[in-house]
Amino acid sequence: MNSSKGVRAAGPGCRWSKTGARLVRSCYLWGGVFLLCLLANSVVSAQQPSPAVPLTIAQAVDDALRNYPSVQVSQEQVNAAAAEIRLARTAYLPAIDTVAQVNRSTSNNAFGLQLPQSVLPSITAPAAGTNNLSTAWGSAVGTLITWEPFDFGLRHANVNISSALKAQSQATLKRTQFEVAVATADAHLTLAAAEETVKAGQAAVDRSEVILRTTKALVAAELRPGADESRAEAELAAARTMLIQAQQAVETARANLARFTGLEPGQILIAAPRASDLPPEVPFAPPDPGVHPAAVEQVAVTAVAQDELRALERSYFPRFFVQGLASALGTGYGANGRPLGGANGLAPTVQNYSIGLTVTFGVMDRPAIEAREEQQLAIIRAESARSRQIATDLRAQWNVAVATVRGARAVAANVPVELAAAQAATRQASARYEAGLGTIDAVAEAQRLLTQAEIDNALARLGIWRGLLEVATAAGDLQPFLHEASQ
Repeated sequence: MNSSKGVRAAGPGCRWSKTGARLVRSCYLWGGVFLLCLLANSVVSAQQPSPAVPLTIAQAVDDALRNYPSVQVSQEQVNAAAAEIRLARTAYLPAIDTVAQVNRSTSNNAFGLQLPQSVLPSITAPAAGTNNLSTAWGSAVGTLITWEPFDFGLRHANVNISSALKAQSQATLKRTQFEVAVATADAHLTLAAAEETVKAGQAAVDRSEVILRTTKALVAAELRPGADESRAEAELAAARTMLIQAQQAVETARANLARFTGLEPGQILIAAPRASDLPPEVPFAPPDPGVHPAAVEQVAVTAVAQDELRALERSYFPRFFVQGLASALGTGYGANGRPLGGANGLAPTVQNYSIGLTVTFGVMDRPAIEAREEQQLAIIRAESARSRQIATDLRAQWNVAVATVRGARAVAANVPVELAAAQAATRQASARYEAGLGTIDAVAEAQRLLTQAEIDNALARLGIWRGLLEVATAAGDLQPFLHEASQ
């Protein structure tokens, strides 16, 4: 009886424990499902492409200056040149060399002379006439301080070379940034022009589809021959081909812009609010070619060559070195040349010190230095001529750019006339064809002229902006152009 009551008393507890276990298993199950959902959501989010970023021309240039590798390369070259200056200045510091040595060696020595070399050791002992293989301990410590108190301006000239190299690296960085900015701005305008061409191509496809439907209806009513339908289909296929080529040009231009900005092509959506506006006409003042980044860099290159010549002119002088020496030697050999045994020689026991002045002079270096000076003078003349060539090219580039802007403005003024005439011709040709008075050839020709007029109209103002970019490029300053184009 007692046992049966115990069993009945334990029954509800067992049921509760089983229920709790099921609840725990359910919690684990749903928790695992929840974690899997989170993981799947994160994977899907990672796989989804980032949304397109609308870029003005100024924003695209800023991204390129931050991300394009060639700018980073030039920046690191500036850092390396700055470190080179610090390295050149260390020549003013004294050189302190220390040495410590412990050896186990023989002491056999002989009279005679050896030419300078780095293999045979010197032995600080007289020739004792012995030739045995017994060894003893030897030790040595020493410090040598060498300082050049004056050098006739050679070290200062070397520091100037390093400073000129840093200035050249900084000029190269600015020139690289300028070229990257120009290339990015050009890529942005190219993409804008390609997108305008796509719009014109799509309009041409829409008109060709309308003509094809009209022609099919006239052919079905036996008002036109079947050849007209074939011609309309050919014109539609040609228009679609032109549209595909225009779309291909857009993708190519977008990929080229992505190369500079560091974005993926699918993330780029250009914002060109001024692309369809007529830029204000302002007078062009001839720029100073000397402020162009390419000209500034060339001046820095010439300065480096001149500083190298000054260093050569100061290299044919004696070199004066003040030197101080402190040393100690230990030997395991006695004065009679016999080993003392034990640990004798492990510690230095004999001290020496010295202070003095050393003068060195390469007497026969003069012919080589004169030849190098002539070579350096030729390099300086070549770099100076290259500076004049850059100035000449920049003036010619600026003149061409100004002529391009003027021609683009003339085209932009004439294009509305071309577009209006082409639209009227297309309407008239379509009406005559539907009335049975014209041919499909006249309609196709009118539509091609209209498509070309639409493309010319879309690109006319962009042509002015591109000419203004060329003017800014020749002047060496893009900021006014970027400010005007991004408003």
